[in-house]
Amino acid sequence: MATNNPKFHEIITSFDDGKIDMLAATSVLQQKATDIRNQNVNWQSYFQSQMISQEDFQFITQFDVPSREQREALLQKDRLQCAQTFLNLLGHVSKDQTLQYILVLADDMLQEEHSRVEIFHEYARKKKESVWGPFLNLLNRQDGFITNMTSRIIAKIACWSHTSMERSDLHFYLTWLKDQLKMQYDQLATSVTRADALRGAMGEQPMGTFKEASFSIDEPQKHDEITNNEYIQSVGRCLQMMLRIDEYRFAFVSVDGISTLLSVLSGRVNFQVQYQLIFCLWVLTFNPLLAEKMNKFNVIPILADILSDSVKEKVTRIILAVFRNLIEKPEDPQVSKEHCIAMVQCKVLKQLAILEQRKFEDEDVTADVEFLTERLQSSVQDLSSFDEYATEVKSGRLEWSPVHKSKFWRENAQRLNEKNYELLRILIHLLETSKDPLVLSVASFDIGEYVRHYPRGKNVIEQLGGKQLVMQLLAHEDPNVRYEALLAVQKLMVHNWEYLGKQLEKEQGTEKTTAKAVTGKA
Repeated sequence: MATNNPKFHEIITSFDDGKIDMLAATSVLQQKATDIRNQNVNWQSYFQSQMISQEDFQFITQFDVPSREQREALLQKDRLQCAQTFLNLLGHVSKDQTLQYILVLADDMLQEEHSRVEIFHEYARKKKESVWGPFLNLLNRQDGFITNMTSRIIAKIACWSHTSMERSDLHFYLTWLKDQLKMQYDQLATSVTRADALRGAMGEQPMGTFKEASFSIDEPQKHDEITNNEYIQSVGRCLQMMLRIDEYRFAFVSVDGISTLLSVLSGRVNFQVQYQLIFCLWVLTFNPLLAEKMNKFNVIPILADILSDSVKEKVTRIILAVFRNLIEKPEDPQVSKEHCIAMVQCKVLKQLAILEQRKFEDEDVTADVEFLTERLQSSVQDLSSFDEYATEVKSGRLEWSPVHKSKFWRENAQRLNEKNYELLRILIHLLETSKDPLVLSVASFDIGEYVRHYPRGKNVIEQLGGKQLVMQLLAHEDPNVRYEALLAVQKLMVHNWEYLGKQLEKEQGTEKTTAKAVTGKA
């Protein structure tokens, strides 16, 4: 498991909480926290107006001081009063500005000494109350800083404590993180689209990616970048913490978290967000069961695309680490083989060849490049044409590769019946959902070839709903799609294959001039 892996510890440590707070010092959350620390709260006025008790007033005025030693001495003397005061203040103070200050104070207290998270658990056990209730309630507030600083505190208590987060509370929190990630991304993507439209109207180049205010200390902010005070990096940071814990990983998968990570990664995101979310995928793959299921979410094609565009070593490093885990961690050798084939299909070998020519500061990158190159090259040697075809279909990225030939279908048509027609069902799903004319053209061709070479193929396709979908493509706007759909429909309709063969030869001769784009496939 991950805990016994030195490389895991090295990267986790390099991303540990004290260091990441330095790295993320320019994130929206941290910038605002710095400003809030410089404010002063008039606790006396809260006490005089009877908004807080005398006990809470005495504790908070002694605790809210610059001296770390004084705070430590106070906690040594009265730990449980600390939890009681913070929870009372969070529950009774309604002013956003004061709530922000209380949350920063609590977060700083935990950051100074991780074991202090146990103070809240001890108090909750004594009172026979949930430690999570007061914090989870704050996630419903409208103020973005309050919700995201609360989320940060929840993650620290959940990860640094000896007591795990209870199932229902965990489900609620992870769902909130997932929804926030999607919402923050959607808002920023919409902003980028609007900005691109405005730039286009002014004759300027589109932005290409969005950025949270100064995602990185090594990437200075430009005035025209989008800075809508969003907290997507802070959400990613909480997920990075939570998913280090194995039992939290399964809970995250159960709320459809992987799909959300990959949905955001498929969009135009800054390299820092890419790194954070791929880090989440990486820690998930240390669990063998999750590593086996991961590519059902199309993780390999998406990461392969990012790898081909990546210019940041940290992003390259974490993608290679994910790929290595997807080969090493599954206990079923067949799954590892399928992952290798998927990487070959997604042109990862080509990227590895390019990376071999580069010099990296991190020796792990070089080691991973060598490992992956060796395993992928080995899988290519053992690769059957059907393995290659199955991987291409499962990736959803169909193209006129060598497996779409008559020879392949003569030898393999019947194999599409395996696993309850798994590959046929995927082809039909692509006909229904894909917007890519190339995918629709190839899928239509494959359906037709299956029917042509498997005697009962026509009945199978009709039962699976494929015939109707192919016929709908006869009206598609793309001429290549219409052409392949027409051929497939003819194959579905005709009973005498010898007659059809002669007819197809005639048709393809007359269509040659109008269908040059597709003549190279068969």
